[in-house]
Formats: sequence, structure tokens, C-alpha cells
Amino acid sequence: MTTGRKLFGTDGVRGEAGTFLTAELATALGRAATASLDAERPQVLIVRDTRASGPMLESALAAGIAAAGGDALLGGVLPTPAAAILVKRLGLDLAAVVSASHNPYRDNGIKFFSAQGTKLDDVAEARIESLIEATADVVEPGSVSELNGGLEDYLRALESAFPIDLSGHRVVLDCANGATFRAAPMIFERLGATVETIATEPDGRNINDGCGSTHLDSLAAAMVASEATVGFAFDGDGDRVLAVDGAGRTHDGDELIALAARGMAARGELAGGVAVTVMSNYGFHQAMEEAGIEVAVTSVGDRYVLDELRERGWALGGEQSGHIIDTRFVATGDGAAAALATMRELDGRDLAEVAPMEKLPQTLINVEVADREAIGGADAVWEAVEQEGKALEGRGRVLLRPSGTEPLVRVMAEAPSAEEADAICERLVTLVRQELG
Repeated sequence: MTTGRKLFGTDGVRGEAGTFLTAELATALGRAATASLDAERPQVLIVRDTRASGPMLESALAAGIAAAGGDALLGGVLPTPAAAILVKRLGLDLAAVVSASHNPYRDNGIKFFSAQGTKLDDVAEARIESLIEATADVVEPGSVSELNGGLEDYLRALESAFPIDLSGHRVVLDCANGATFRAAPMIFERLGATVETIATEPDGRNINDGCGSTHLDSLAAAMVASEATVGFAFDGDGDRVLAVDGAGRTHDGDELIALAARGMAARGELAGGVAVTVMSNYGFHQAMEEAGIEVAVTSVGDRYVLDELRERGWALGGEQSGHIIDTRFVATGDGAAAALATMRELDGRDLAEVAPMEKLPQTLINVEVADREAIGGADAVWEAVEQEGKALEGRGRVLLRPSGTEPLVRVMAEAPSAEEADAICERLVTLVRQELG
């Protein structure tokens, strides 16, 4: 088949199901991914989230794997990190996740994990893409079968990594009508917590619909009405989490990473420092400096955070959006694991009582432009960014970057006051529009 475009983005192949991500493309991806492996008869795990298009794409992907001589093992609905754990624990050759994460139900995606439980690098993805167009070798077809016990294996892994007693604790979990709708409540209940849930009735269309980590109003309202002291909201595939305290205030990935980093450092468990992206709040950096914890900064994307952690031999990192990685457990974001790590650090306290960092007011404006790549040559814009940055030195920061997927330039400012952040952003946005609009 002819695709006519680069397929892999920052997190696998993603787009509208049935139009861009068709059954034919899923089959081709399954065949090419299997053909890219060195194993004589590759063993490939497939898990998915709760989207209506999931079973169709799962079947098509499995057909491609079998057509290339591999054995497709269907794990059913499981969080993305479960695939990363199971592929390694079961000694499989590859894992595929059918999910579009926090996107609406009409979208879907396919991303792959290596036998080591890590997302494929650019070279491996490029090889798969090149093999889509190649003539398929004639091989003896493989098989398609169900993998039983995957959920239980994932829960046991969480129990082993987090031997904490949550008896007497009440939590609220928003499972986004997605892949965590069974796993997250089950692990909290096994550890003794009293659990209240919302968005745990997936129907194929309600994933991320007014719920989950991208829509925190439902969880905030539930927390105000509950006696719980902390609530967690997962995204559709379960690899990210945000939190809400007993007063209904939200806490992002920066705050949860800061909380974990301080606790790990105090116990002597923090190897080196932490890795975060350029989007992390300036207040995070101030808090880590005060705690004597080194911070490495990467491009946006959890794969870049993981690359930095592996290069430095560190364990903890993540993104403001709630992707939190602790490589001691799994080499990708895991919402349930991050929520349990937060419970360990809270040790019975209300999240509202804990202040691991003080966030600076942040203003972020997305500016539509004709060509996002043209920002690289916009000298007047970069001179203004430098001037604004110097004026904020030691008090805040300015960040300007093109979107990786849309015709947008993102302008962000963090300052001691919201008014100053707003004013800086407005000046830069006006200049970007003048130069690139």
C-alpha cells in the first residue's frame, strides 16, 4: 500500500479511525512490525483501550502479525504500561498498543514497545515504515490467540512495587471511561483503600468525554462532595495521571514529580536527579534547586525524558501533563503507579497540606501561523524572546516553540504575577503574528 506521508509521530501512528487509521493500514503495520524483528517466529502482544474502533484495529493488526509469520497474543483492554511490563516479563518480542491516549473516541492509534519494554526509537519506527511498502515474503502464517491473565499479572506487578497499606484512606478515581476502568480501582482496593469511582462505564464512545486527566471538573466536583483527601484522574490509555486535593484544587505532573523526588531523595532512593521537559514550571526548578536535586531538561515527549534518564542512569522523570516515569518499575508513563507513588509520599496527609513546589503563574497562547518551521528564521521574534527572558532572569522564564503536529507556534511566559506573564505573552504573540501570520 502507498501511504504518501510519514506515519509515525511522537507517540506512534495516530489519526481518525476508519479514514486515516484504516484496517488496511493496521494490517500493514502489523505485517511490517513483525517482519522487522529478528525472531524466527515473533511473539507479539496486543492490548487496547475502550474505543469503539479498538476491536476492528486489534483484529487487523493481529492479521498482519500472523500473515508475517508471527503469533499475535490478544491481551484485551489494558493500560498502556501493562504492555510494557508484560512484553518484558513474558519474554515476548514486541508489544503493540491500540489507543489514541487522551484524544476523542473517533481517533485511534498504534504504538509499539520493544522486548525490553521501551517505546521503539526513531530508527526502529523508520524501518517498520519502510517495510510497509516492501514486497512481503511468503512465509508460513502464524496464529492469533487470547492472552489470559494479563490484568492479574499487571496488578501483581503494581502490588510488588508498592507494598503500601492504604487501609483507612478514601480516594476518588476518574478512569476516563478508558483502559484503567478495571485496573485502577482494583489495585487501590487490594491495598486496602476505600474507593469512589467516576467514568468507569466505557461504551466505546465516552472515553475522555468530559472526564479523565484532560477534563478535571468532574473529579474536582466529586472531591468537594467526598470525604476523600485525594483523587486521581487518568487518561484514556492509563499512562498519565493528574491529582485533585480535598479542597478540589488540581495538581499537575510537575507537582507530583516534585513530591516523589523529595521523598525519594530523603530516603536515599533518588539516583542522581530528575528529568523533565521544557514545559515544566519554573517553580519546579526552584523547588528542586532548594532541595539540592539536579534537573535535566528535554524536548516535549515522554520518550525524550526516558532517553535522558537512560543516558544519565537516573530513575525519575516526566511531564507536566502527567506522564510520570520511574524506570525502577517500568520504562514508560504509568498513571496507576504514579498515583500509588503519590499515596506513598502523602502517608495519610491530605494533598492540600503538602507543598512540594510553588507554581509560578503561567500563560500559554497558541498562535496560528502559515508555516510553523519559518519561526526558525524569525530573527526579530528571537531577539524579543531573549530580551524578555533577560528581564525575567531569576524570577521566571519565556518559552517559544513550534508545534510538532499543527500549524501553531506556542508562546509561554511564567512570571511572579499572572499580569506580568499575560503582558509578556501578548507582546510576543503580537510580534509572532506580524512576522509569520
